[in-house]
Amino acid sequence: MKRTLLLILLLSFSQVILAQNEIEPEGGKLIWFFLILVLAVVLFLLFGKKGKKTNTTKNPLFVQRKIKIELDKDQLYYPDNLTLTVKNTGNTDLDLDRPLLILDNFWLKRKFKLKGMGNRSFYPLYLEKGITHTLQIDLNRFYSHDKSLKKFPKAKVIIFNVKGKRIGSKSVYLRKTLFKF
Repeated sequence: MKRTLLLILLLSFSQVILAQNEIEPEGGKLIWFFLILVLAVVLFLLFGKKGKKTNTTKNPLFVQRKIKIELDKDQLYYPDNLTLTVKNTGNTDLDLDRPLLILDNFWLKRKFKLKGMGNRSFYPLYLEKGITHTLQIDLNRFYSHDKSLKKFPKAKVIIFNVKGKRIGSKSVYLRKTLFKF
């Protein structure tokens, strides 16, 4: 109903814009335009709010896909675990794809797709609005495969939706560095 009313208003304003080349428009046309506009608003107020109220969720007029990401470490320097917390603060539900963990050195980046926690895979994840998801990331598992990763000072997590669009990211420093990059 909102979309139809918005469409009608935009179409009615486009007629006014097209009529700007007229010299001295008749006053009667302007009065009829405002009467039709007022009548449309009154009809919307009268009949738009009536009807059965069901428990179904309505799709919002403007979809806002927004998440809040927190990346915490268990120690200040050389942490063993990272905690990724994702909260859906938007007004629609989201489908999250597997998070991308990037261990970053100044010249070199290593990228890992996170599947889950404790040999359980739970991605892609359907996150309803207002719901929080927490993931524990054990860095020792990555360090056991490649010892040079322990020297990488920065860890970054990027969250994508299932369509491949980047939704958000968060980074944290794992050790002291001379330069923040």
